[in-house]
Amino acid sequence: MVKNPVSVHFRRGTRSVISYFDIWVYVLLLFVGILCIFPLMYVCSVSLTPITEVYKNGGFVLLPKEITLEAYHNILTKSGIPRALLVTTGISVIGTMLSVVLTSLIAYPLSRADLPGRSVLIPFFVFTMLFSGGMIPTYLVVKALGMNGTYWAMIIPSAVSTYNMLVMKAFFESLPIELSEAARIDGASEFQVLHKIILPLSRPVMLTVGLFYLVTYWNTYFAALMYITDDKMQPLQIVLRRLLMASSSMQNIEQMMPTSTLQMAAVIVSSIPVVVIYPFLQKHFTKGMVLGAVKG
Repeated sequence: MVKNPVSVHFRRGTRSVISYFDIWVYVLLLFVGILCIFPLMYVCSVSLTPITEVYKNGGFVLLPKEITLEAYHNILTKSGIPRALLVTTGISVIGTMLSVVLTSLIAYPLSRADLPGRSVLIPFFVFTMLFSGGMIPTYLVVKALGMNGTYWAMIIPSAVSTYNMLVMKAFFESLPIELSEAARIDGASEFQVLHKIILPLSRPVMLTVGLFYLVTYWNTYFAALMYITDDKMQPLQIVLRRLLMASSSMQNIEQMMPTSTLQMAAVIVSSIPVVVIYPFLQKHFTKGMVLGAVKG
């Protein structure tokens, strides 16, 4: 059988075009990867570089000739970082678990099409995404509830995010309704349907929303600035800011550390926990975002 030379030429040309396209894609991805890795390398290098080398290179060091842990030693032993790290970890863990539970308890009934008043309730939640009560009213509410000066002031006001609730609601709506109907026929209550049927199937979106909440609580700053006055209760972000603001005039550190070195070491200390956790949740994070966007 004689092959058509035009079709052969076309297939070869197609393979050539695809090959060149793949090369350009790889080059572009490599360039973007370098742009992402470069700042991380700079932060790590400056935090591990001795003072003299930092000054010698004008503050820019990418590959240090000598490595020192002096900046980390000063931050972890001569500041309030360790205690602040424990406070932030406790707030993040407790707040994330509480927020995921509350968000699922709100999202599940709103995902039910037969919920009375559903068309009225959902706009009320969406309204909070556009307009908030304001800083002063929020402060007065927190104070009236007796949470001012407590750890709960950094957890309760932000316990439920409307965006996260809508993501979880959309995921619940994408699940087959036959599963919950079969459970109700067998005599299961709504809470049993949620606990035994819905939540076990919702692991991707639960981890996704949990990661959102975890990052939010880990970066708690403004709430602590407003409600917390005791230095021993300050979270990590407040202590880091105070440390950086006073780094140029520290008197309790035996050897002066340059501001840039302290800053980079502080960035590494505050970022390591989230950076370590994210790779283990990345698969569920991506899956949860895709499945949660199936329905609006």
